[in-house]
Amino acid sequence: MLKALAGFFEDRFGGDTAGDSATKEQELKLATAVLLVEVARADFSEDEVEIDAVAELLEEHLGVPRRDVEQIVVEARHKADYSASLQSFTRQLHEELTLEEKHRVVEMLWRVALADSTLDKHEDHLIRKVAGLLYVSHGDLIRIRNEVSGH
Repeated sequence: MLKALAGFFEDRFGGDTAGDSATKEQELKLATAVLLVEVARADFSEDEVEIDAVAELLEEHLGVPRRDVEQIVVEARHKADYSASLQSFTRQLHEELTLEEKHRVVEMLWRVALADSTLDKHEDHLIRKVAGLLYVSHGDLIRIRNEVSGH
């Protein structure tokens, strides 16, 4: 299901399109990466299993080439470190993604948060905040969490 998000990026911005589209694709991938990194950090520790989950999601579901995964994670950490809020990243995604694609982003956030088999209250709070900024309903947020956690 998450591969469809990678397909979205490919269909909308991939291939032989002009540099502007490629730049927009990279910005959307980076915005998503920042959110994933922020969830991994939300419990005040960067657990290796969560960072591995970020890398896997970037590679497998957003189509970031393996050789570029480390670079985008470093850039996402830097952006997260120097950003006053997540609103610029969520606004960008809200404006460009369909509701289904936003659901996939929320799913990826839950996958990172639950990668260590523990949902910290700070991770939960951050995902709820991001979902609100993406205009994902509370019901959808809970349904996606339950799907990811196997409940």
